[in-house]
Amino acid sequence: MPDKICIDELAIRCIVGLNPEERINRQDVVLTITLFADLRKAGESDNIEDTINYKQLKLDVMDLVENSQYLLIEKMAQEVANLCLRDKRVEKCVVKVEKPTALRFCRTVSVEIEREQQ
Repeated sequence: MPDKICIDELAIRCIVGLNPEERINRQDVVLTITLFADLRKAGESDNIEDTINYKQLKLDVMDLVENSQYLLIEKMAQEVANLCLRDKRVEKCVVKVEKPTALRFCRTVSVEIEREQQ
């Protein structure tokens, strides 16, 4: 079983949605990203070069999402997964995107996808 790196509940504001007001006003989305990778080398070396730089990944995800204008959170999740899998050390990733304002009377609506290296 591979090791995991988790980025939990990363809050970002962006344009996302189908409705006219959603195409104008930025909304909150919350991302949880789990990366599956072998972290033994980093655990032994204590060297950032031997692991996935999750700070840089967070910055890349924020840049991607903040500058996007997706209609669907499904598309957003797919593009974030594609970004995560650019690092070949990531064997698999799980991306959850929550949109708290999507439906009235519920805390959030979310999609969660799992993607692997091809």
